Amino acid sequence: MELPVTHTIDDIYALPDGERAELIDGHIYYMAPPSRKHQDIAGELFGTIREYIKSNYGACKPYIAPFAVFLNEDDRNYVEPDISVICDSNKLNDKGCVGAPDWIIEIVSPGSRHMDYYTKLFKYRTAGVREYWIVDPEKNRVTVYTFIADKVEEYSFTDSIPSGIYPDFSMNLSNLNL
Repeated sequence: MELPVTHTIDDIYALPDGERAELIDGHIYYMAPPSRKHQDIAGELFGTIREYIKSNYGACKPYIAPFAVFLNEDDRNYVEPDISVICDSNKLNDKGCVGAPDWIIEIVSPGSRHMDYYTKLFKYRTAGVREYWIVDPEKNRVTVYTFIADKVEEYSFTDSIPSGIYPDFSMNLSNLNL
């Protein structure tokens, strides 16, 4: 019986220039380029979060994709979340984040739906991510998983969406310049 091929981070770094992929439990998942709307949403969310952290002298650092997250501190898991917020500076090095970010936001694309709602949801939860947002532009919905409180909440783009990481911070996606 032949064993399945298990990939490592070396395989990710060996990809041709411009080709992006993520690695989950040794399996490579290739990524299509994001749409303009996807980029607009990511940019607006990132800017809003960054400005909030800066204006409140926060210690956390937000990053926008492509940003390497070595999720389980091993060579079989590598993801590039749309937005990552890391509050422990010891997890950061020149290559990215080693370990679980505190807050991850993924913006659903037609080709990433199963990955964002199932594969990454399980992976992020078990890796120790504190909060995970799935922003679904097709459904105008944001699903917020607050793993530290074992809570799931659904919001529309017109709702004020609170963050579990920052109790006095919330976002309304209808206010973004999309």
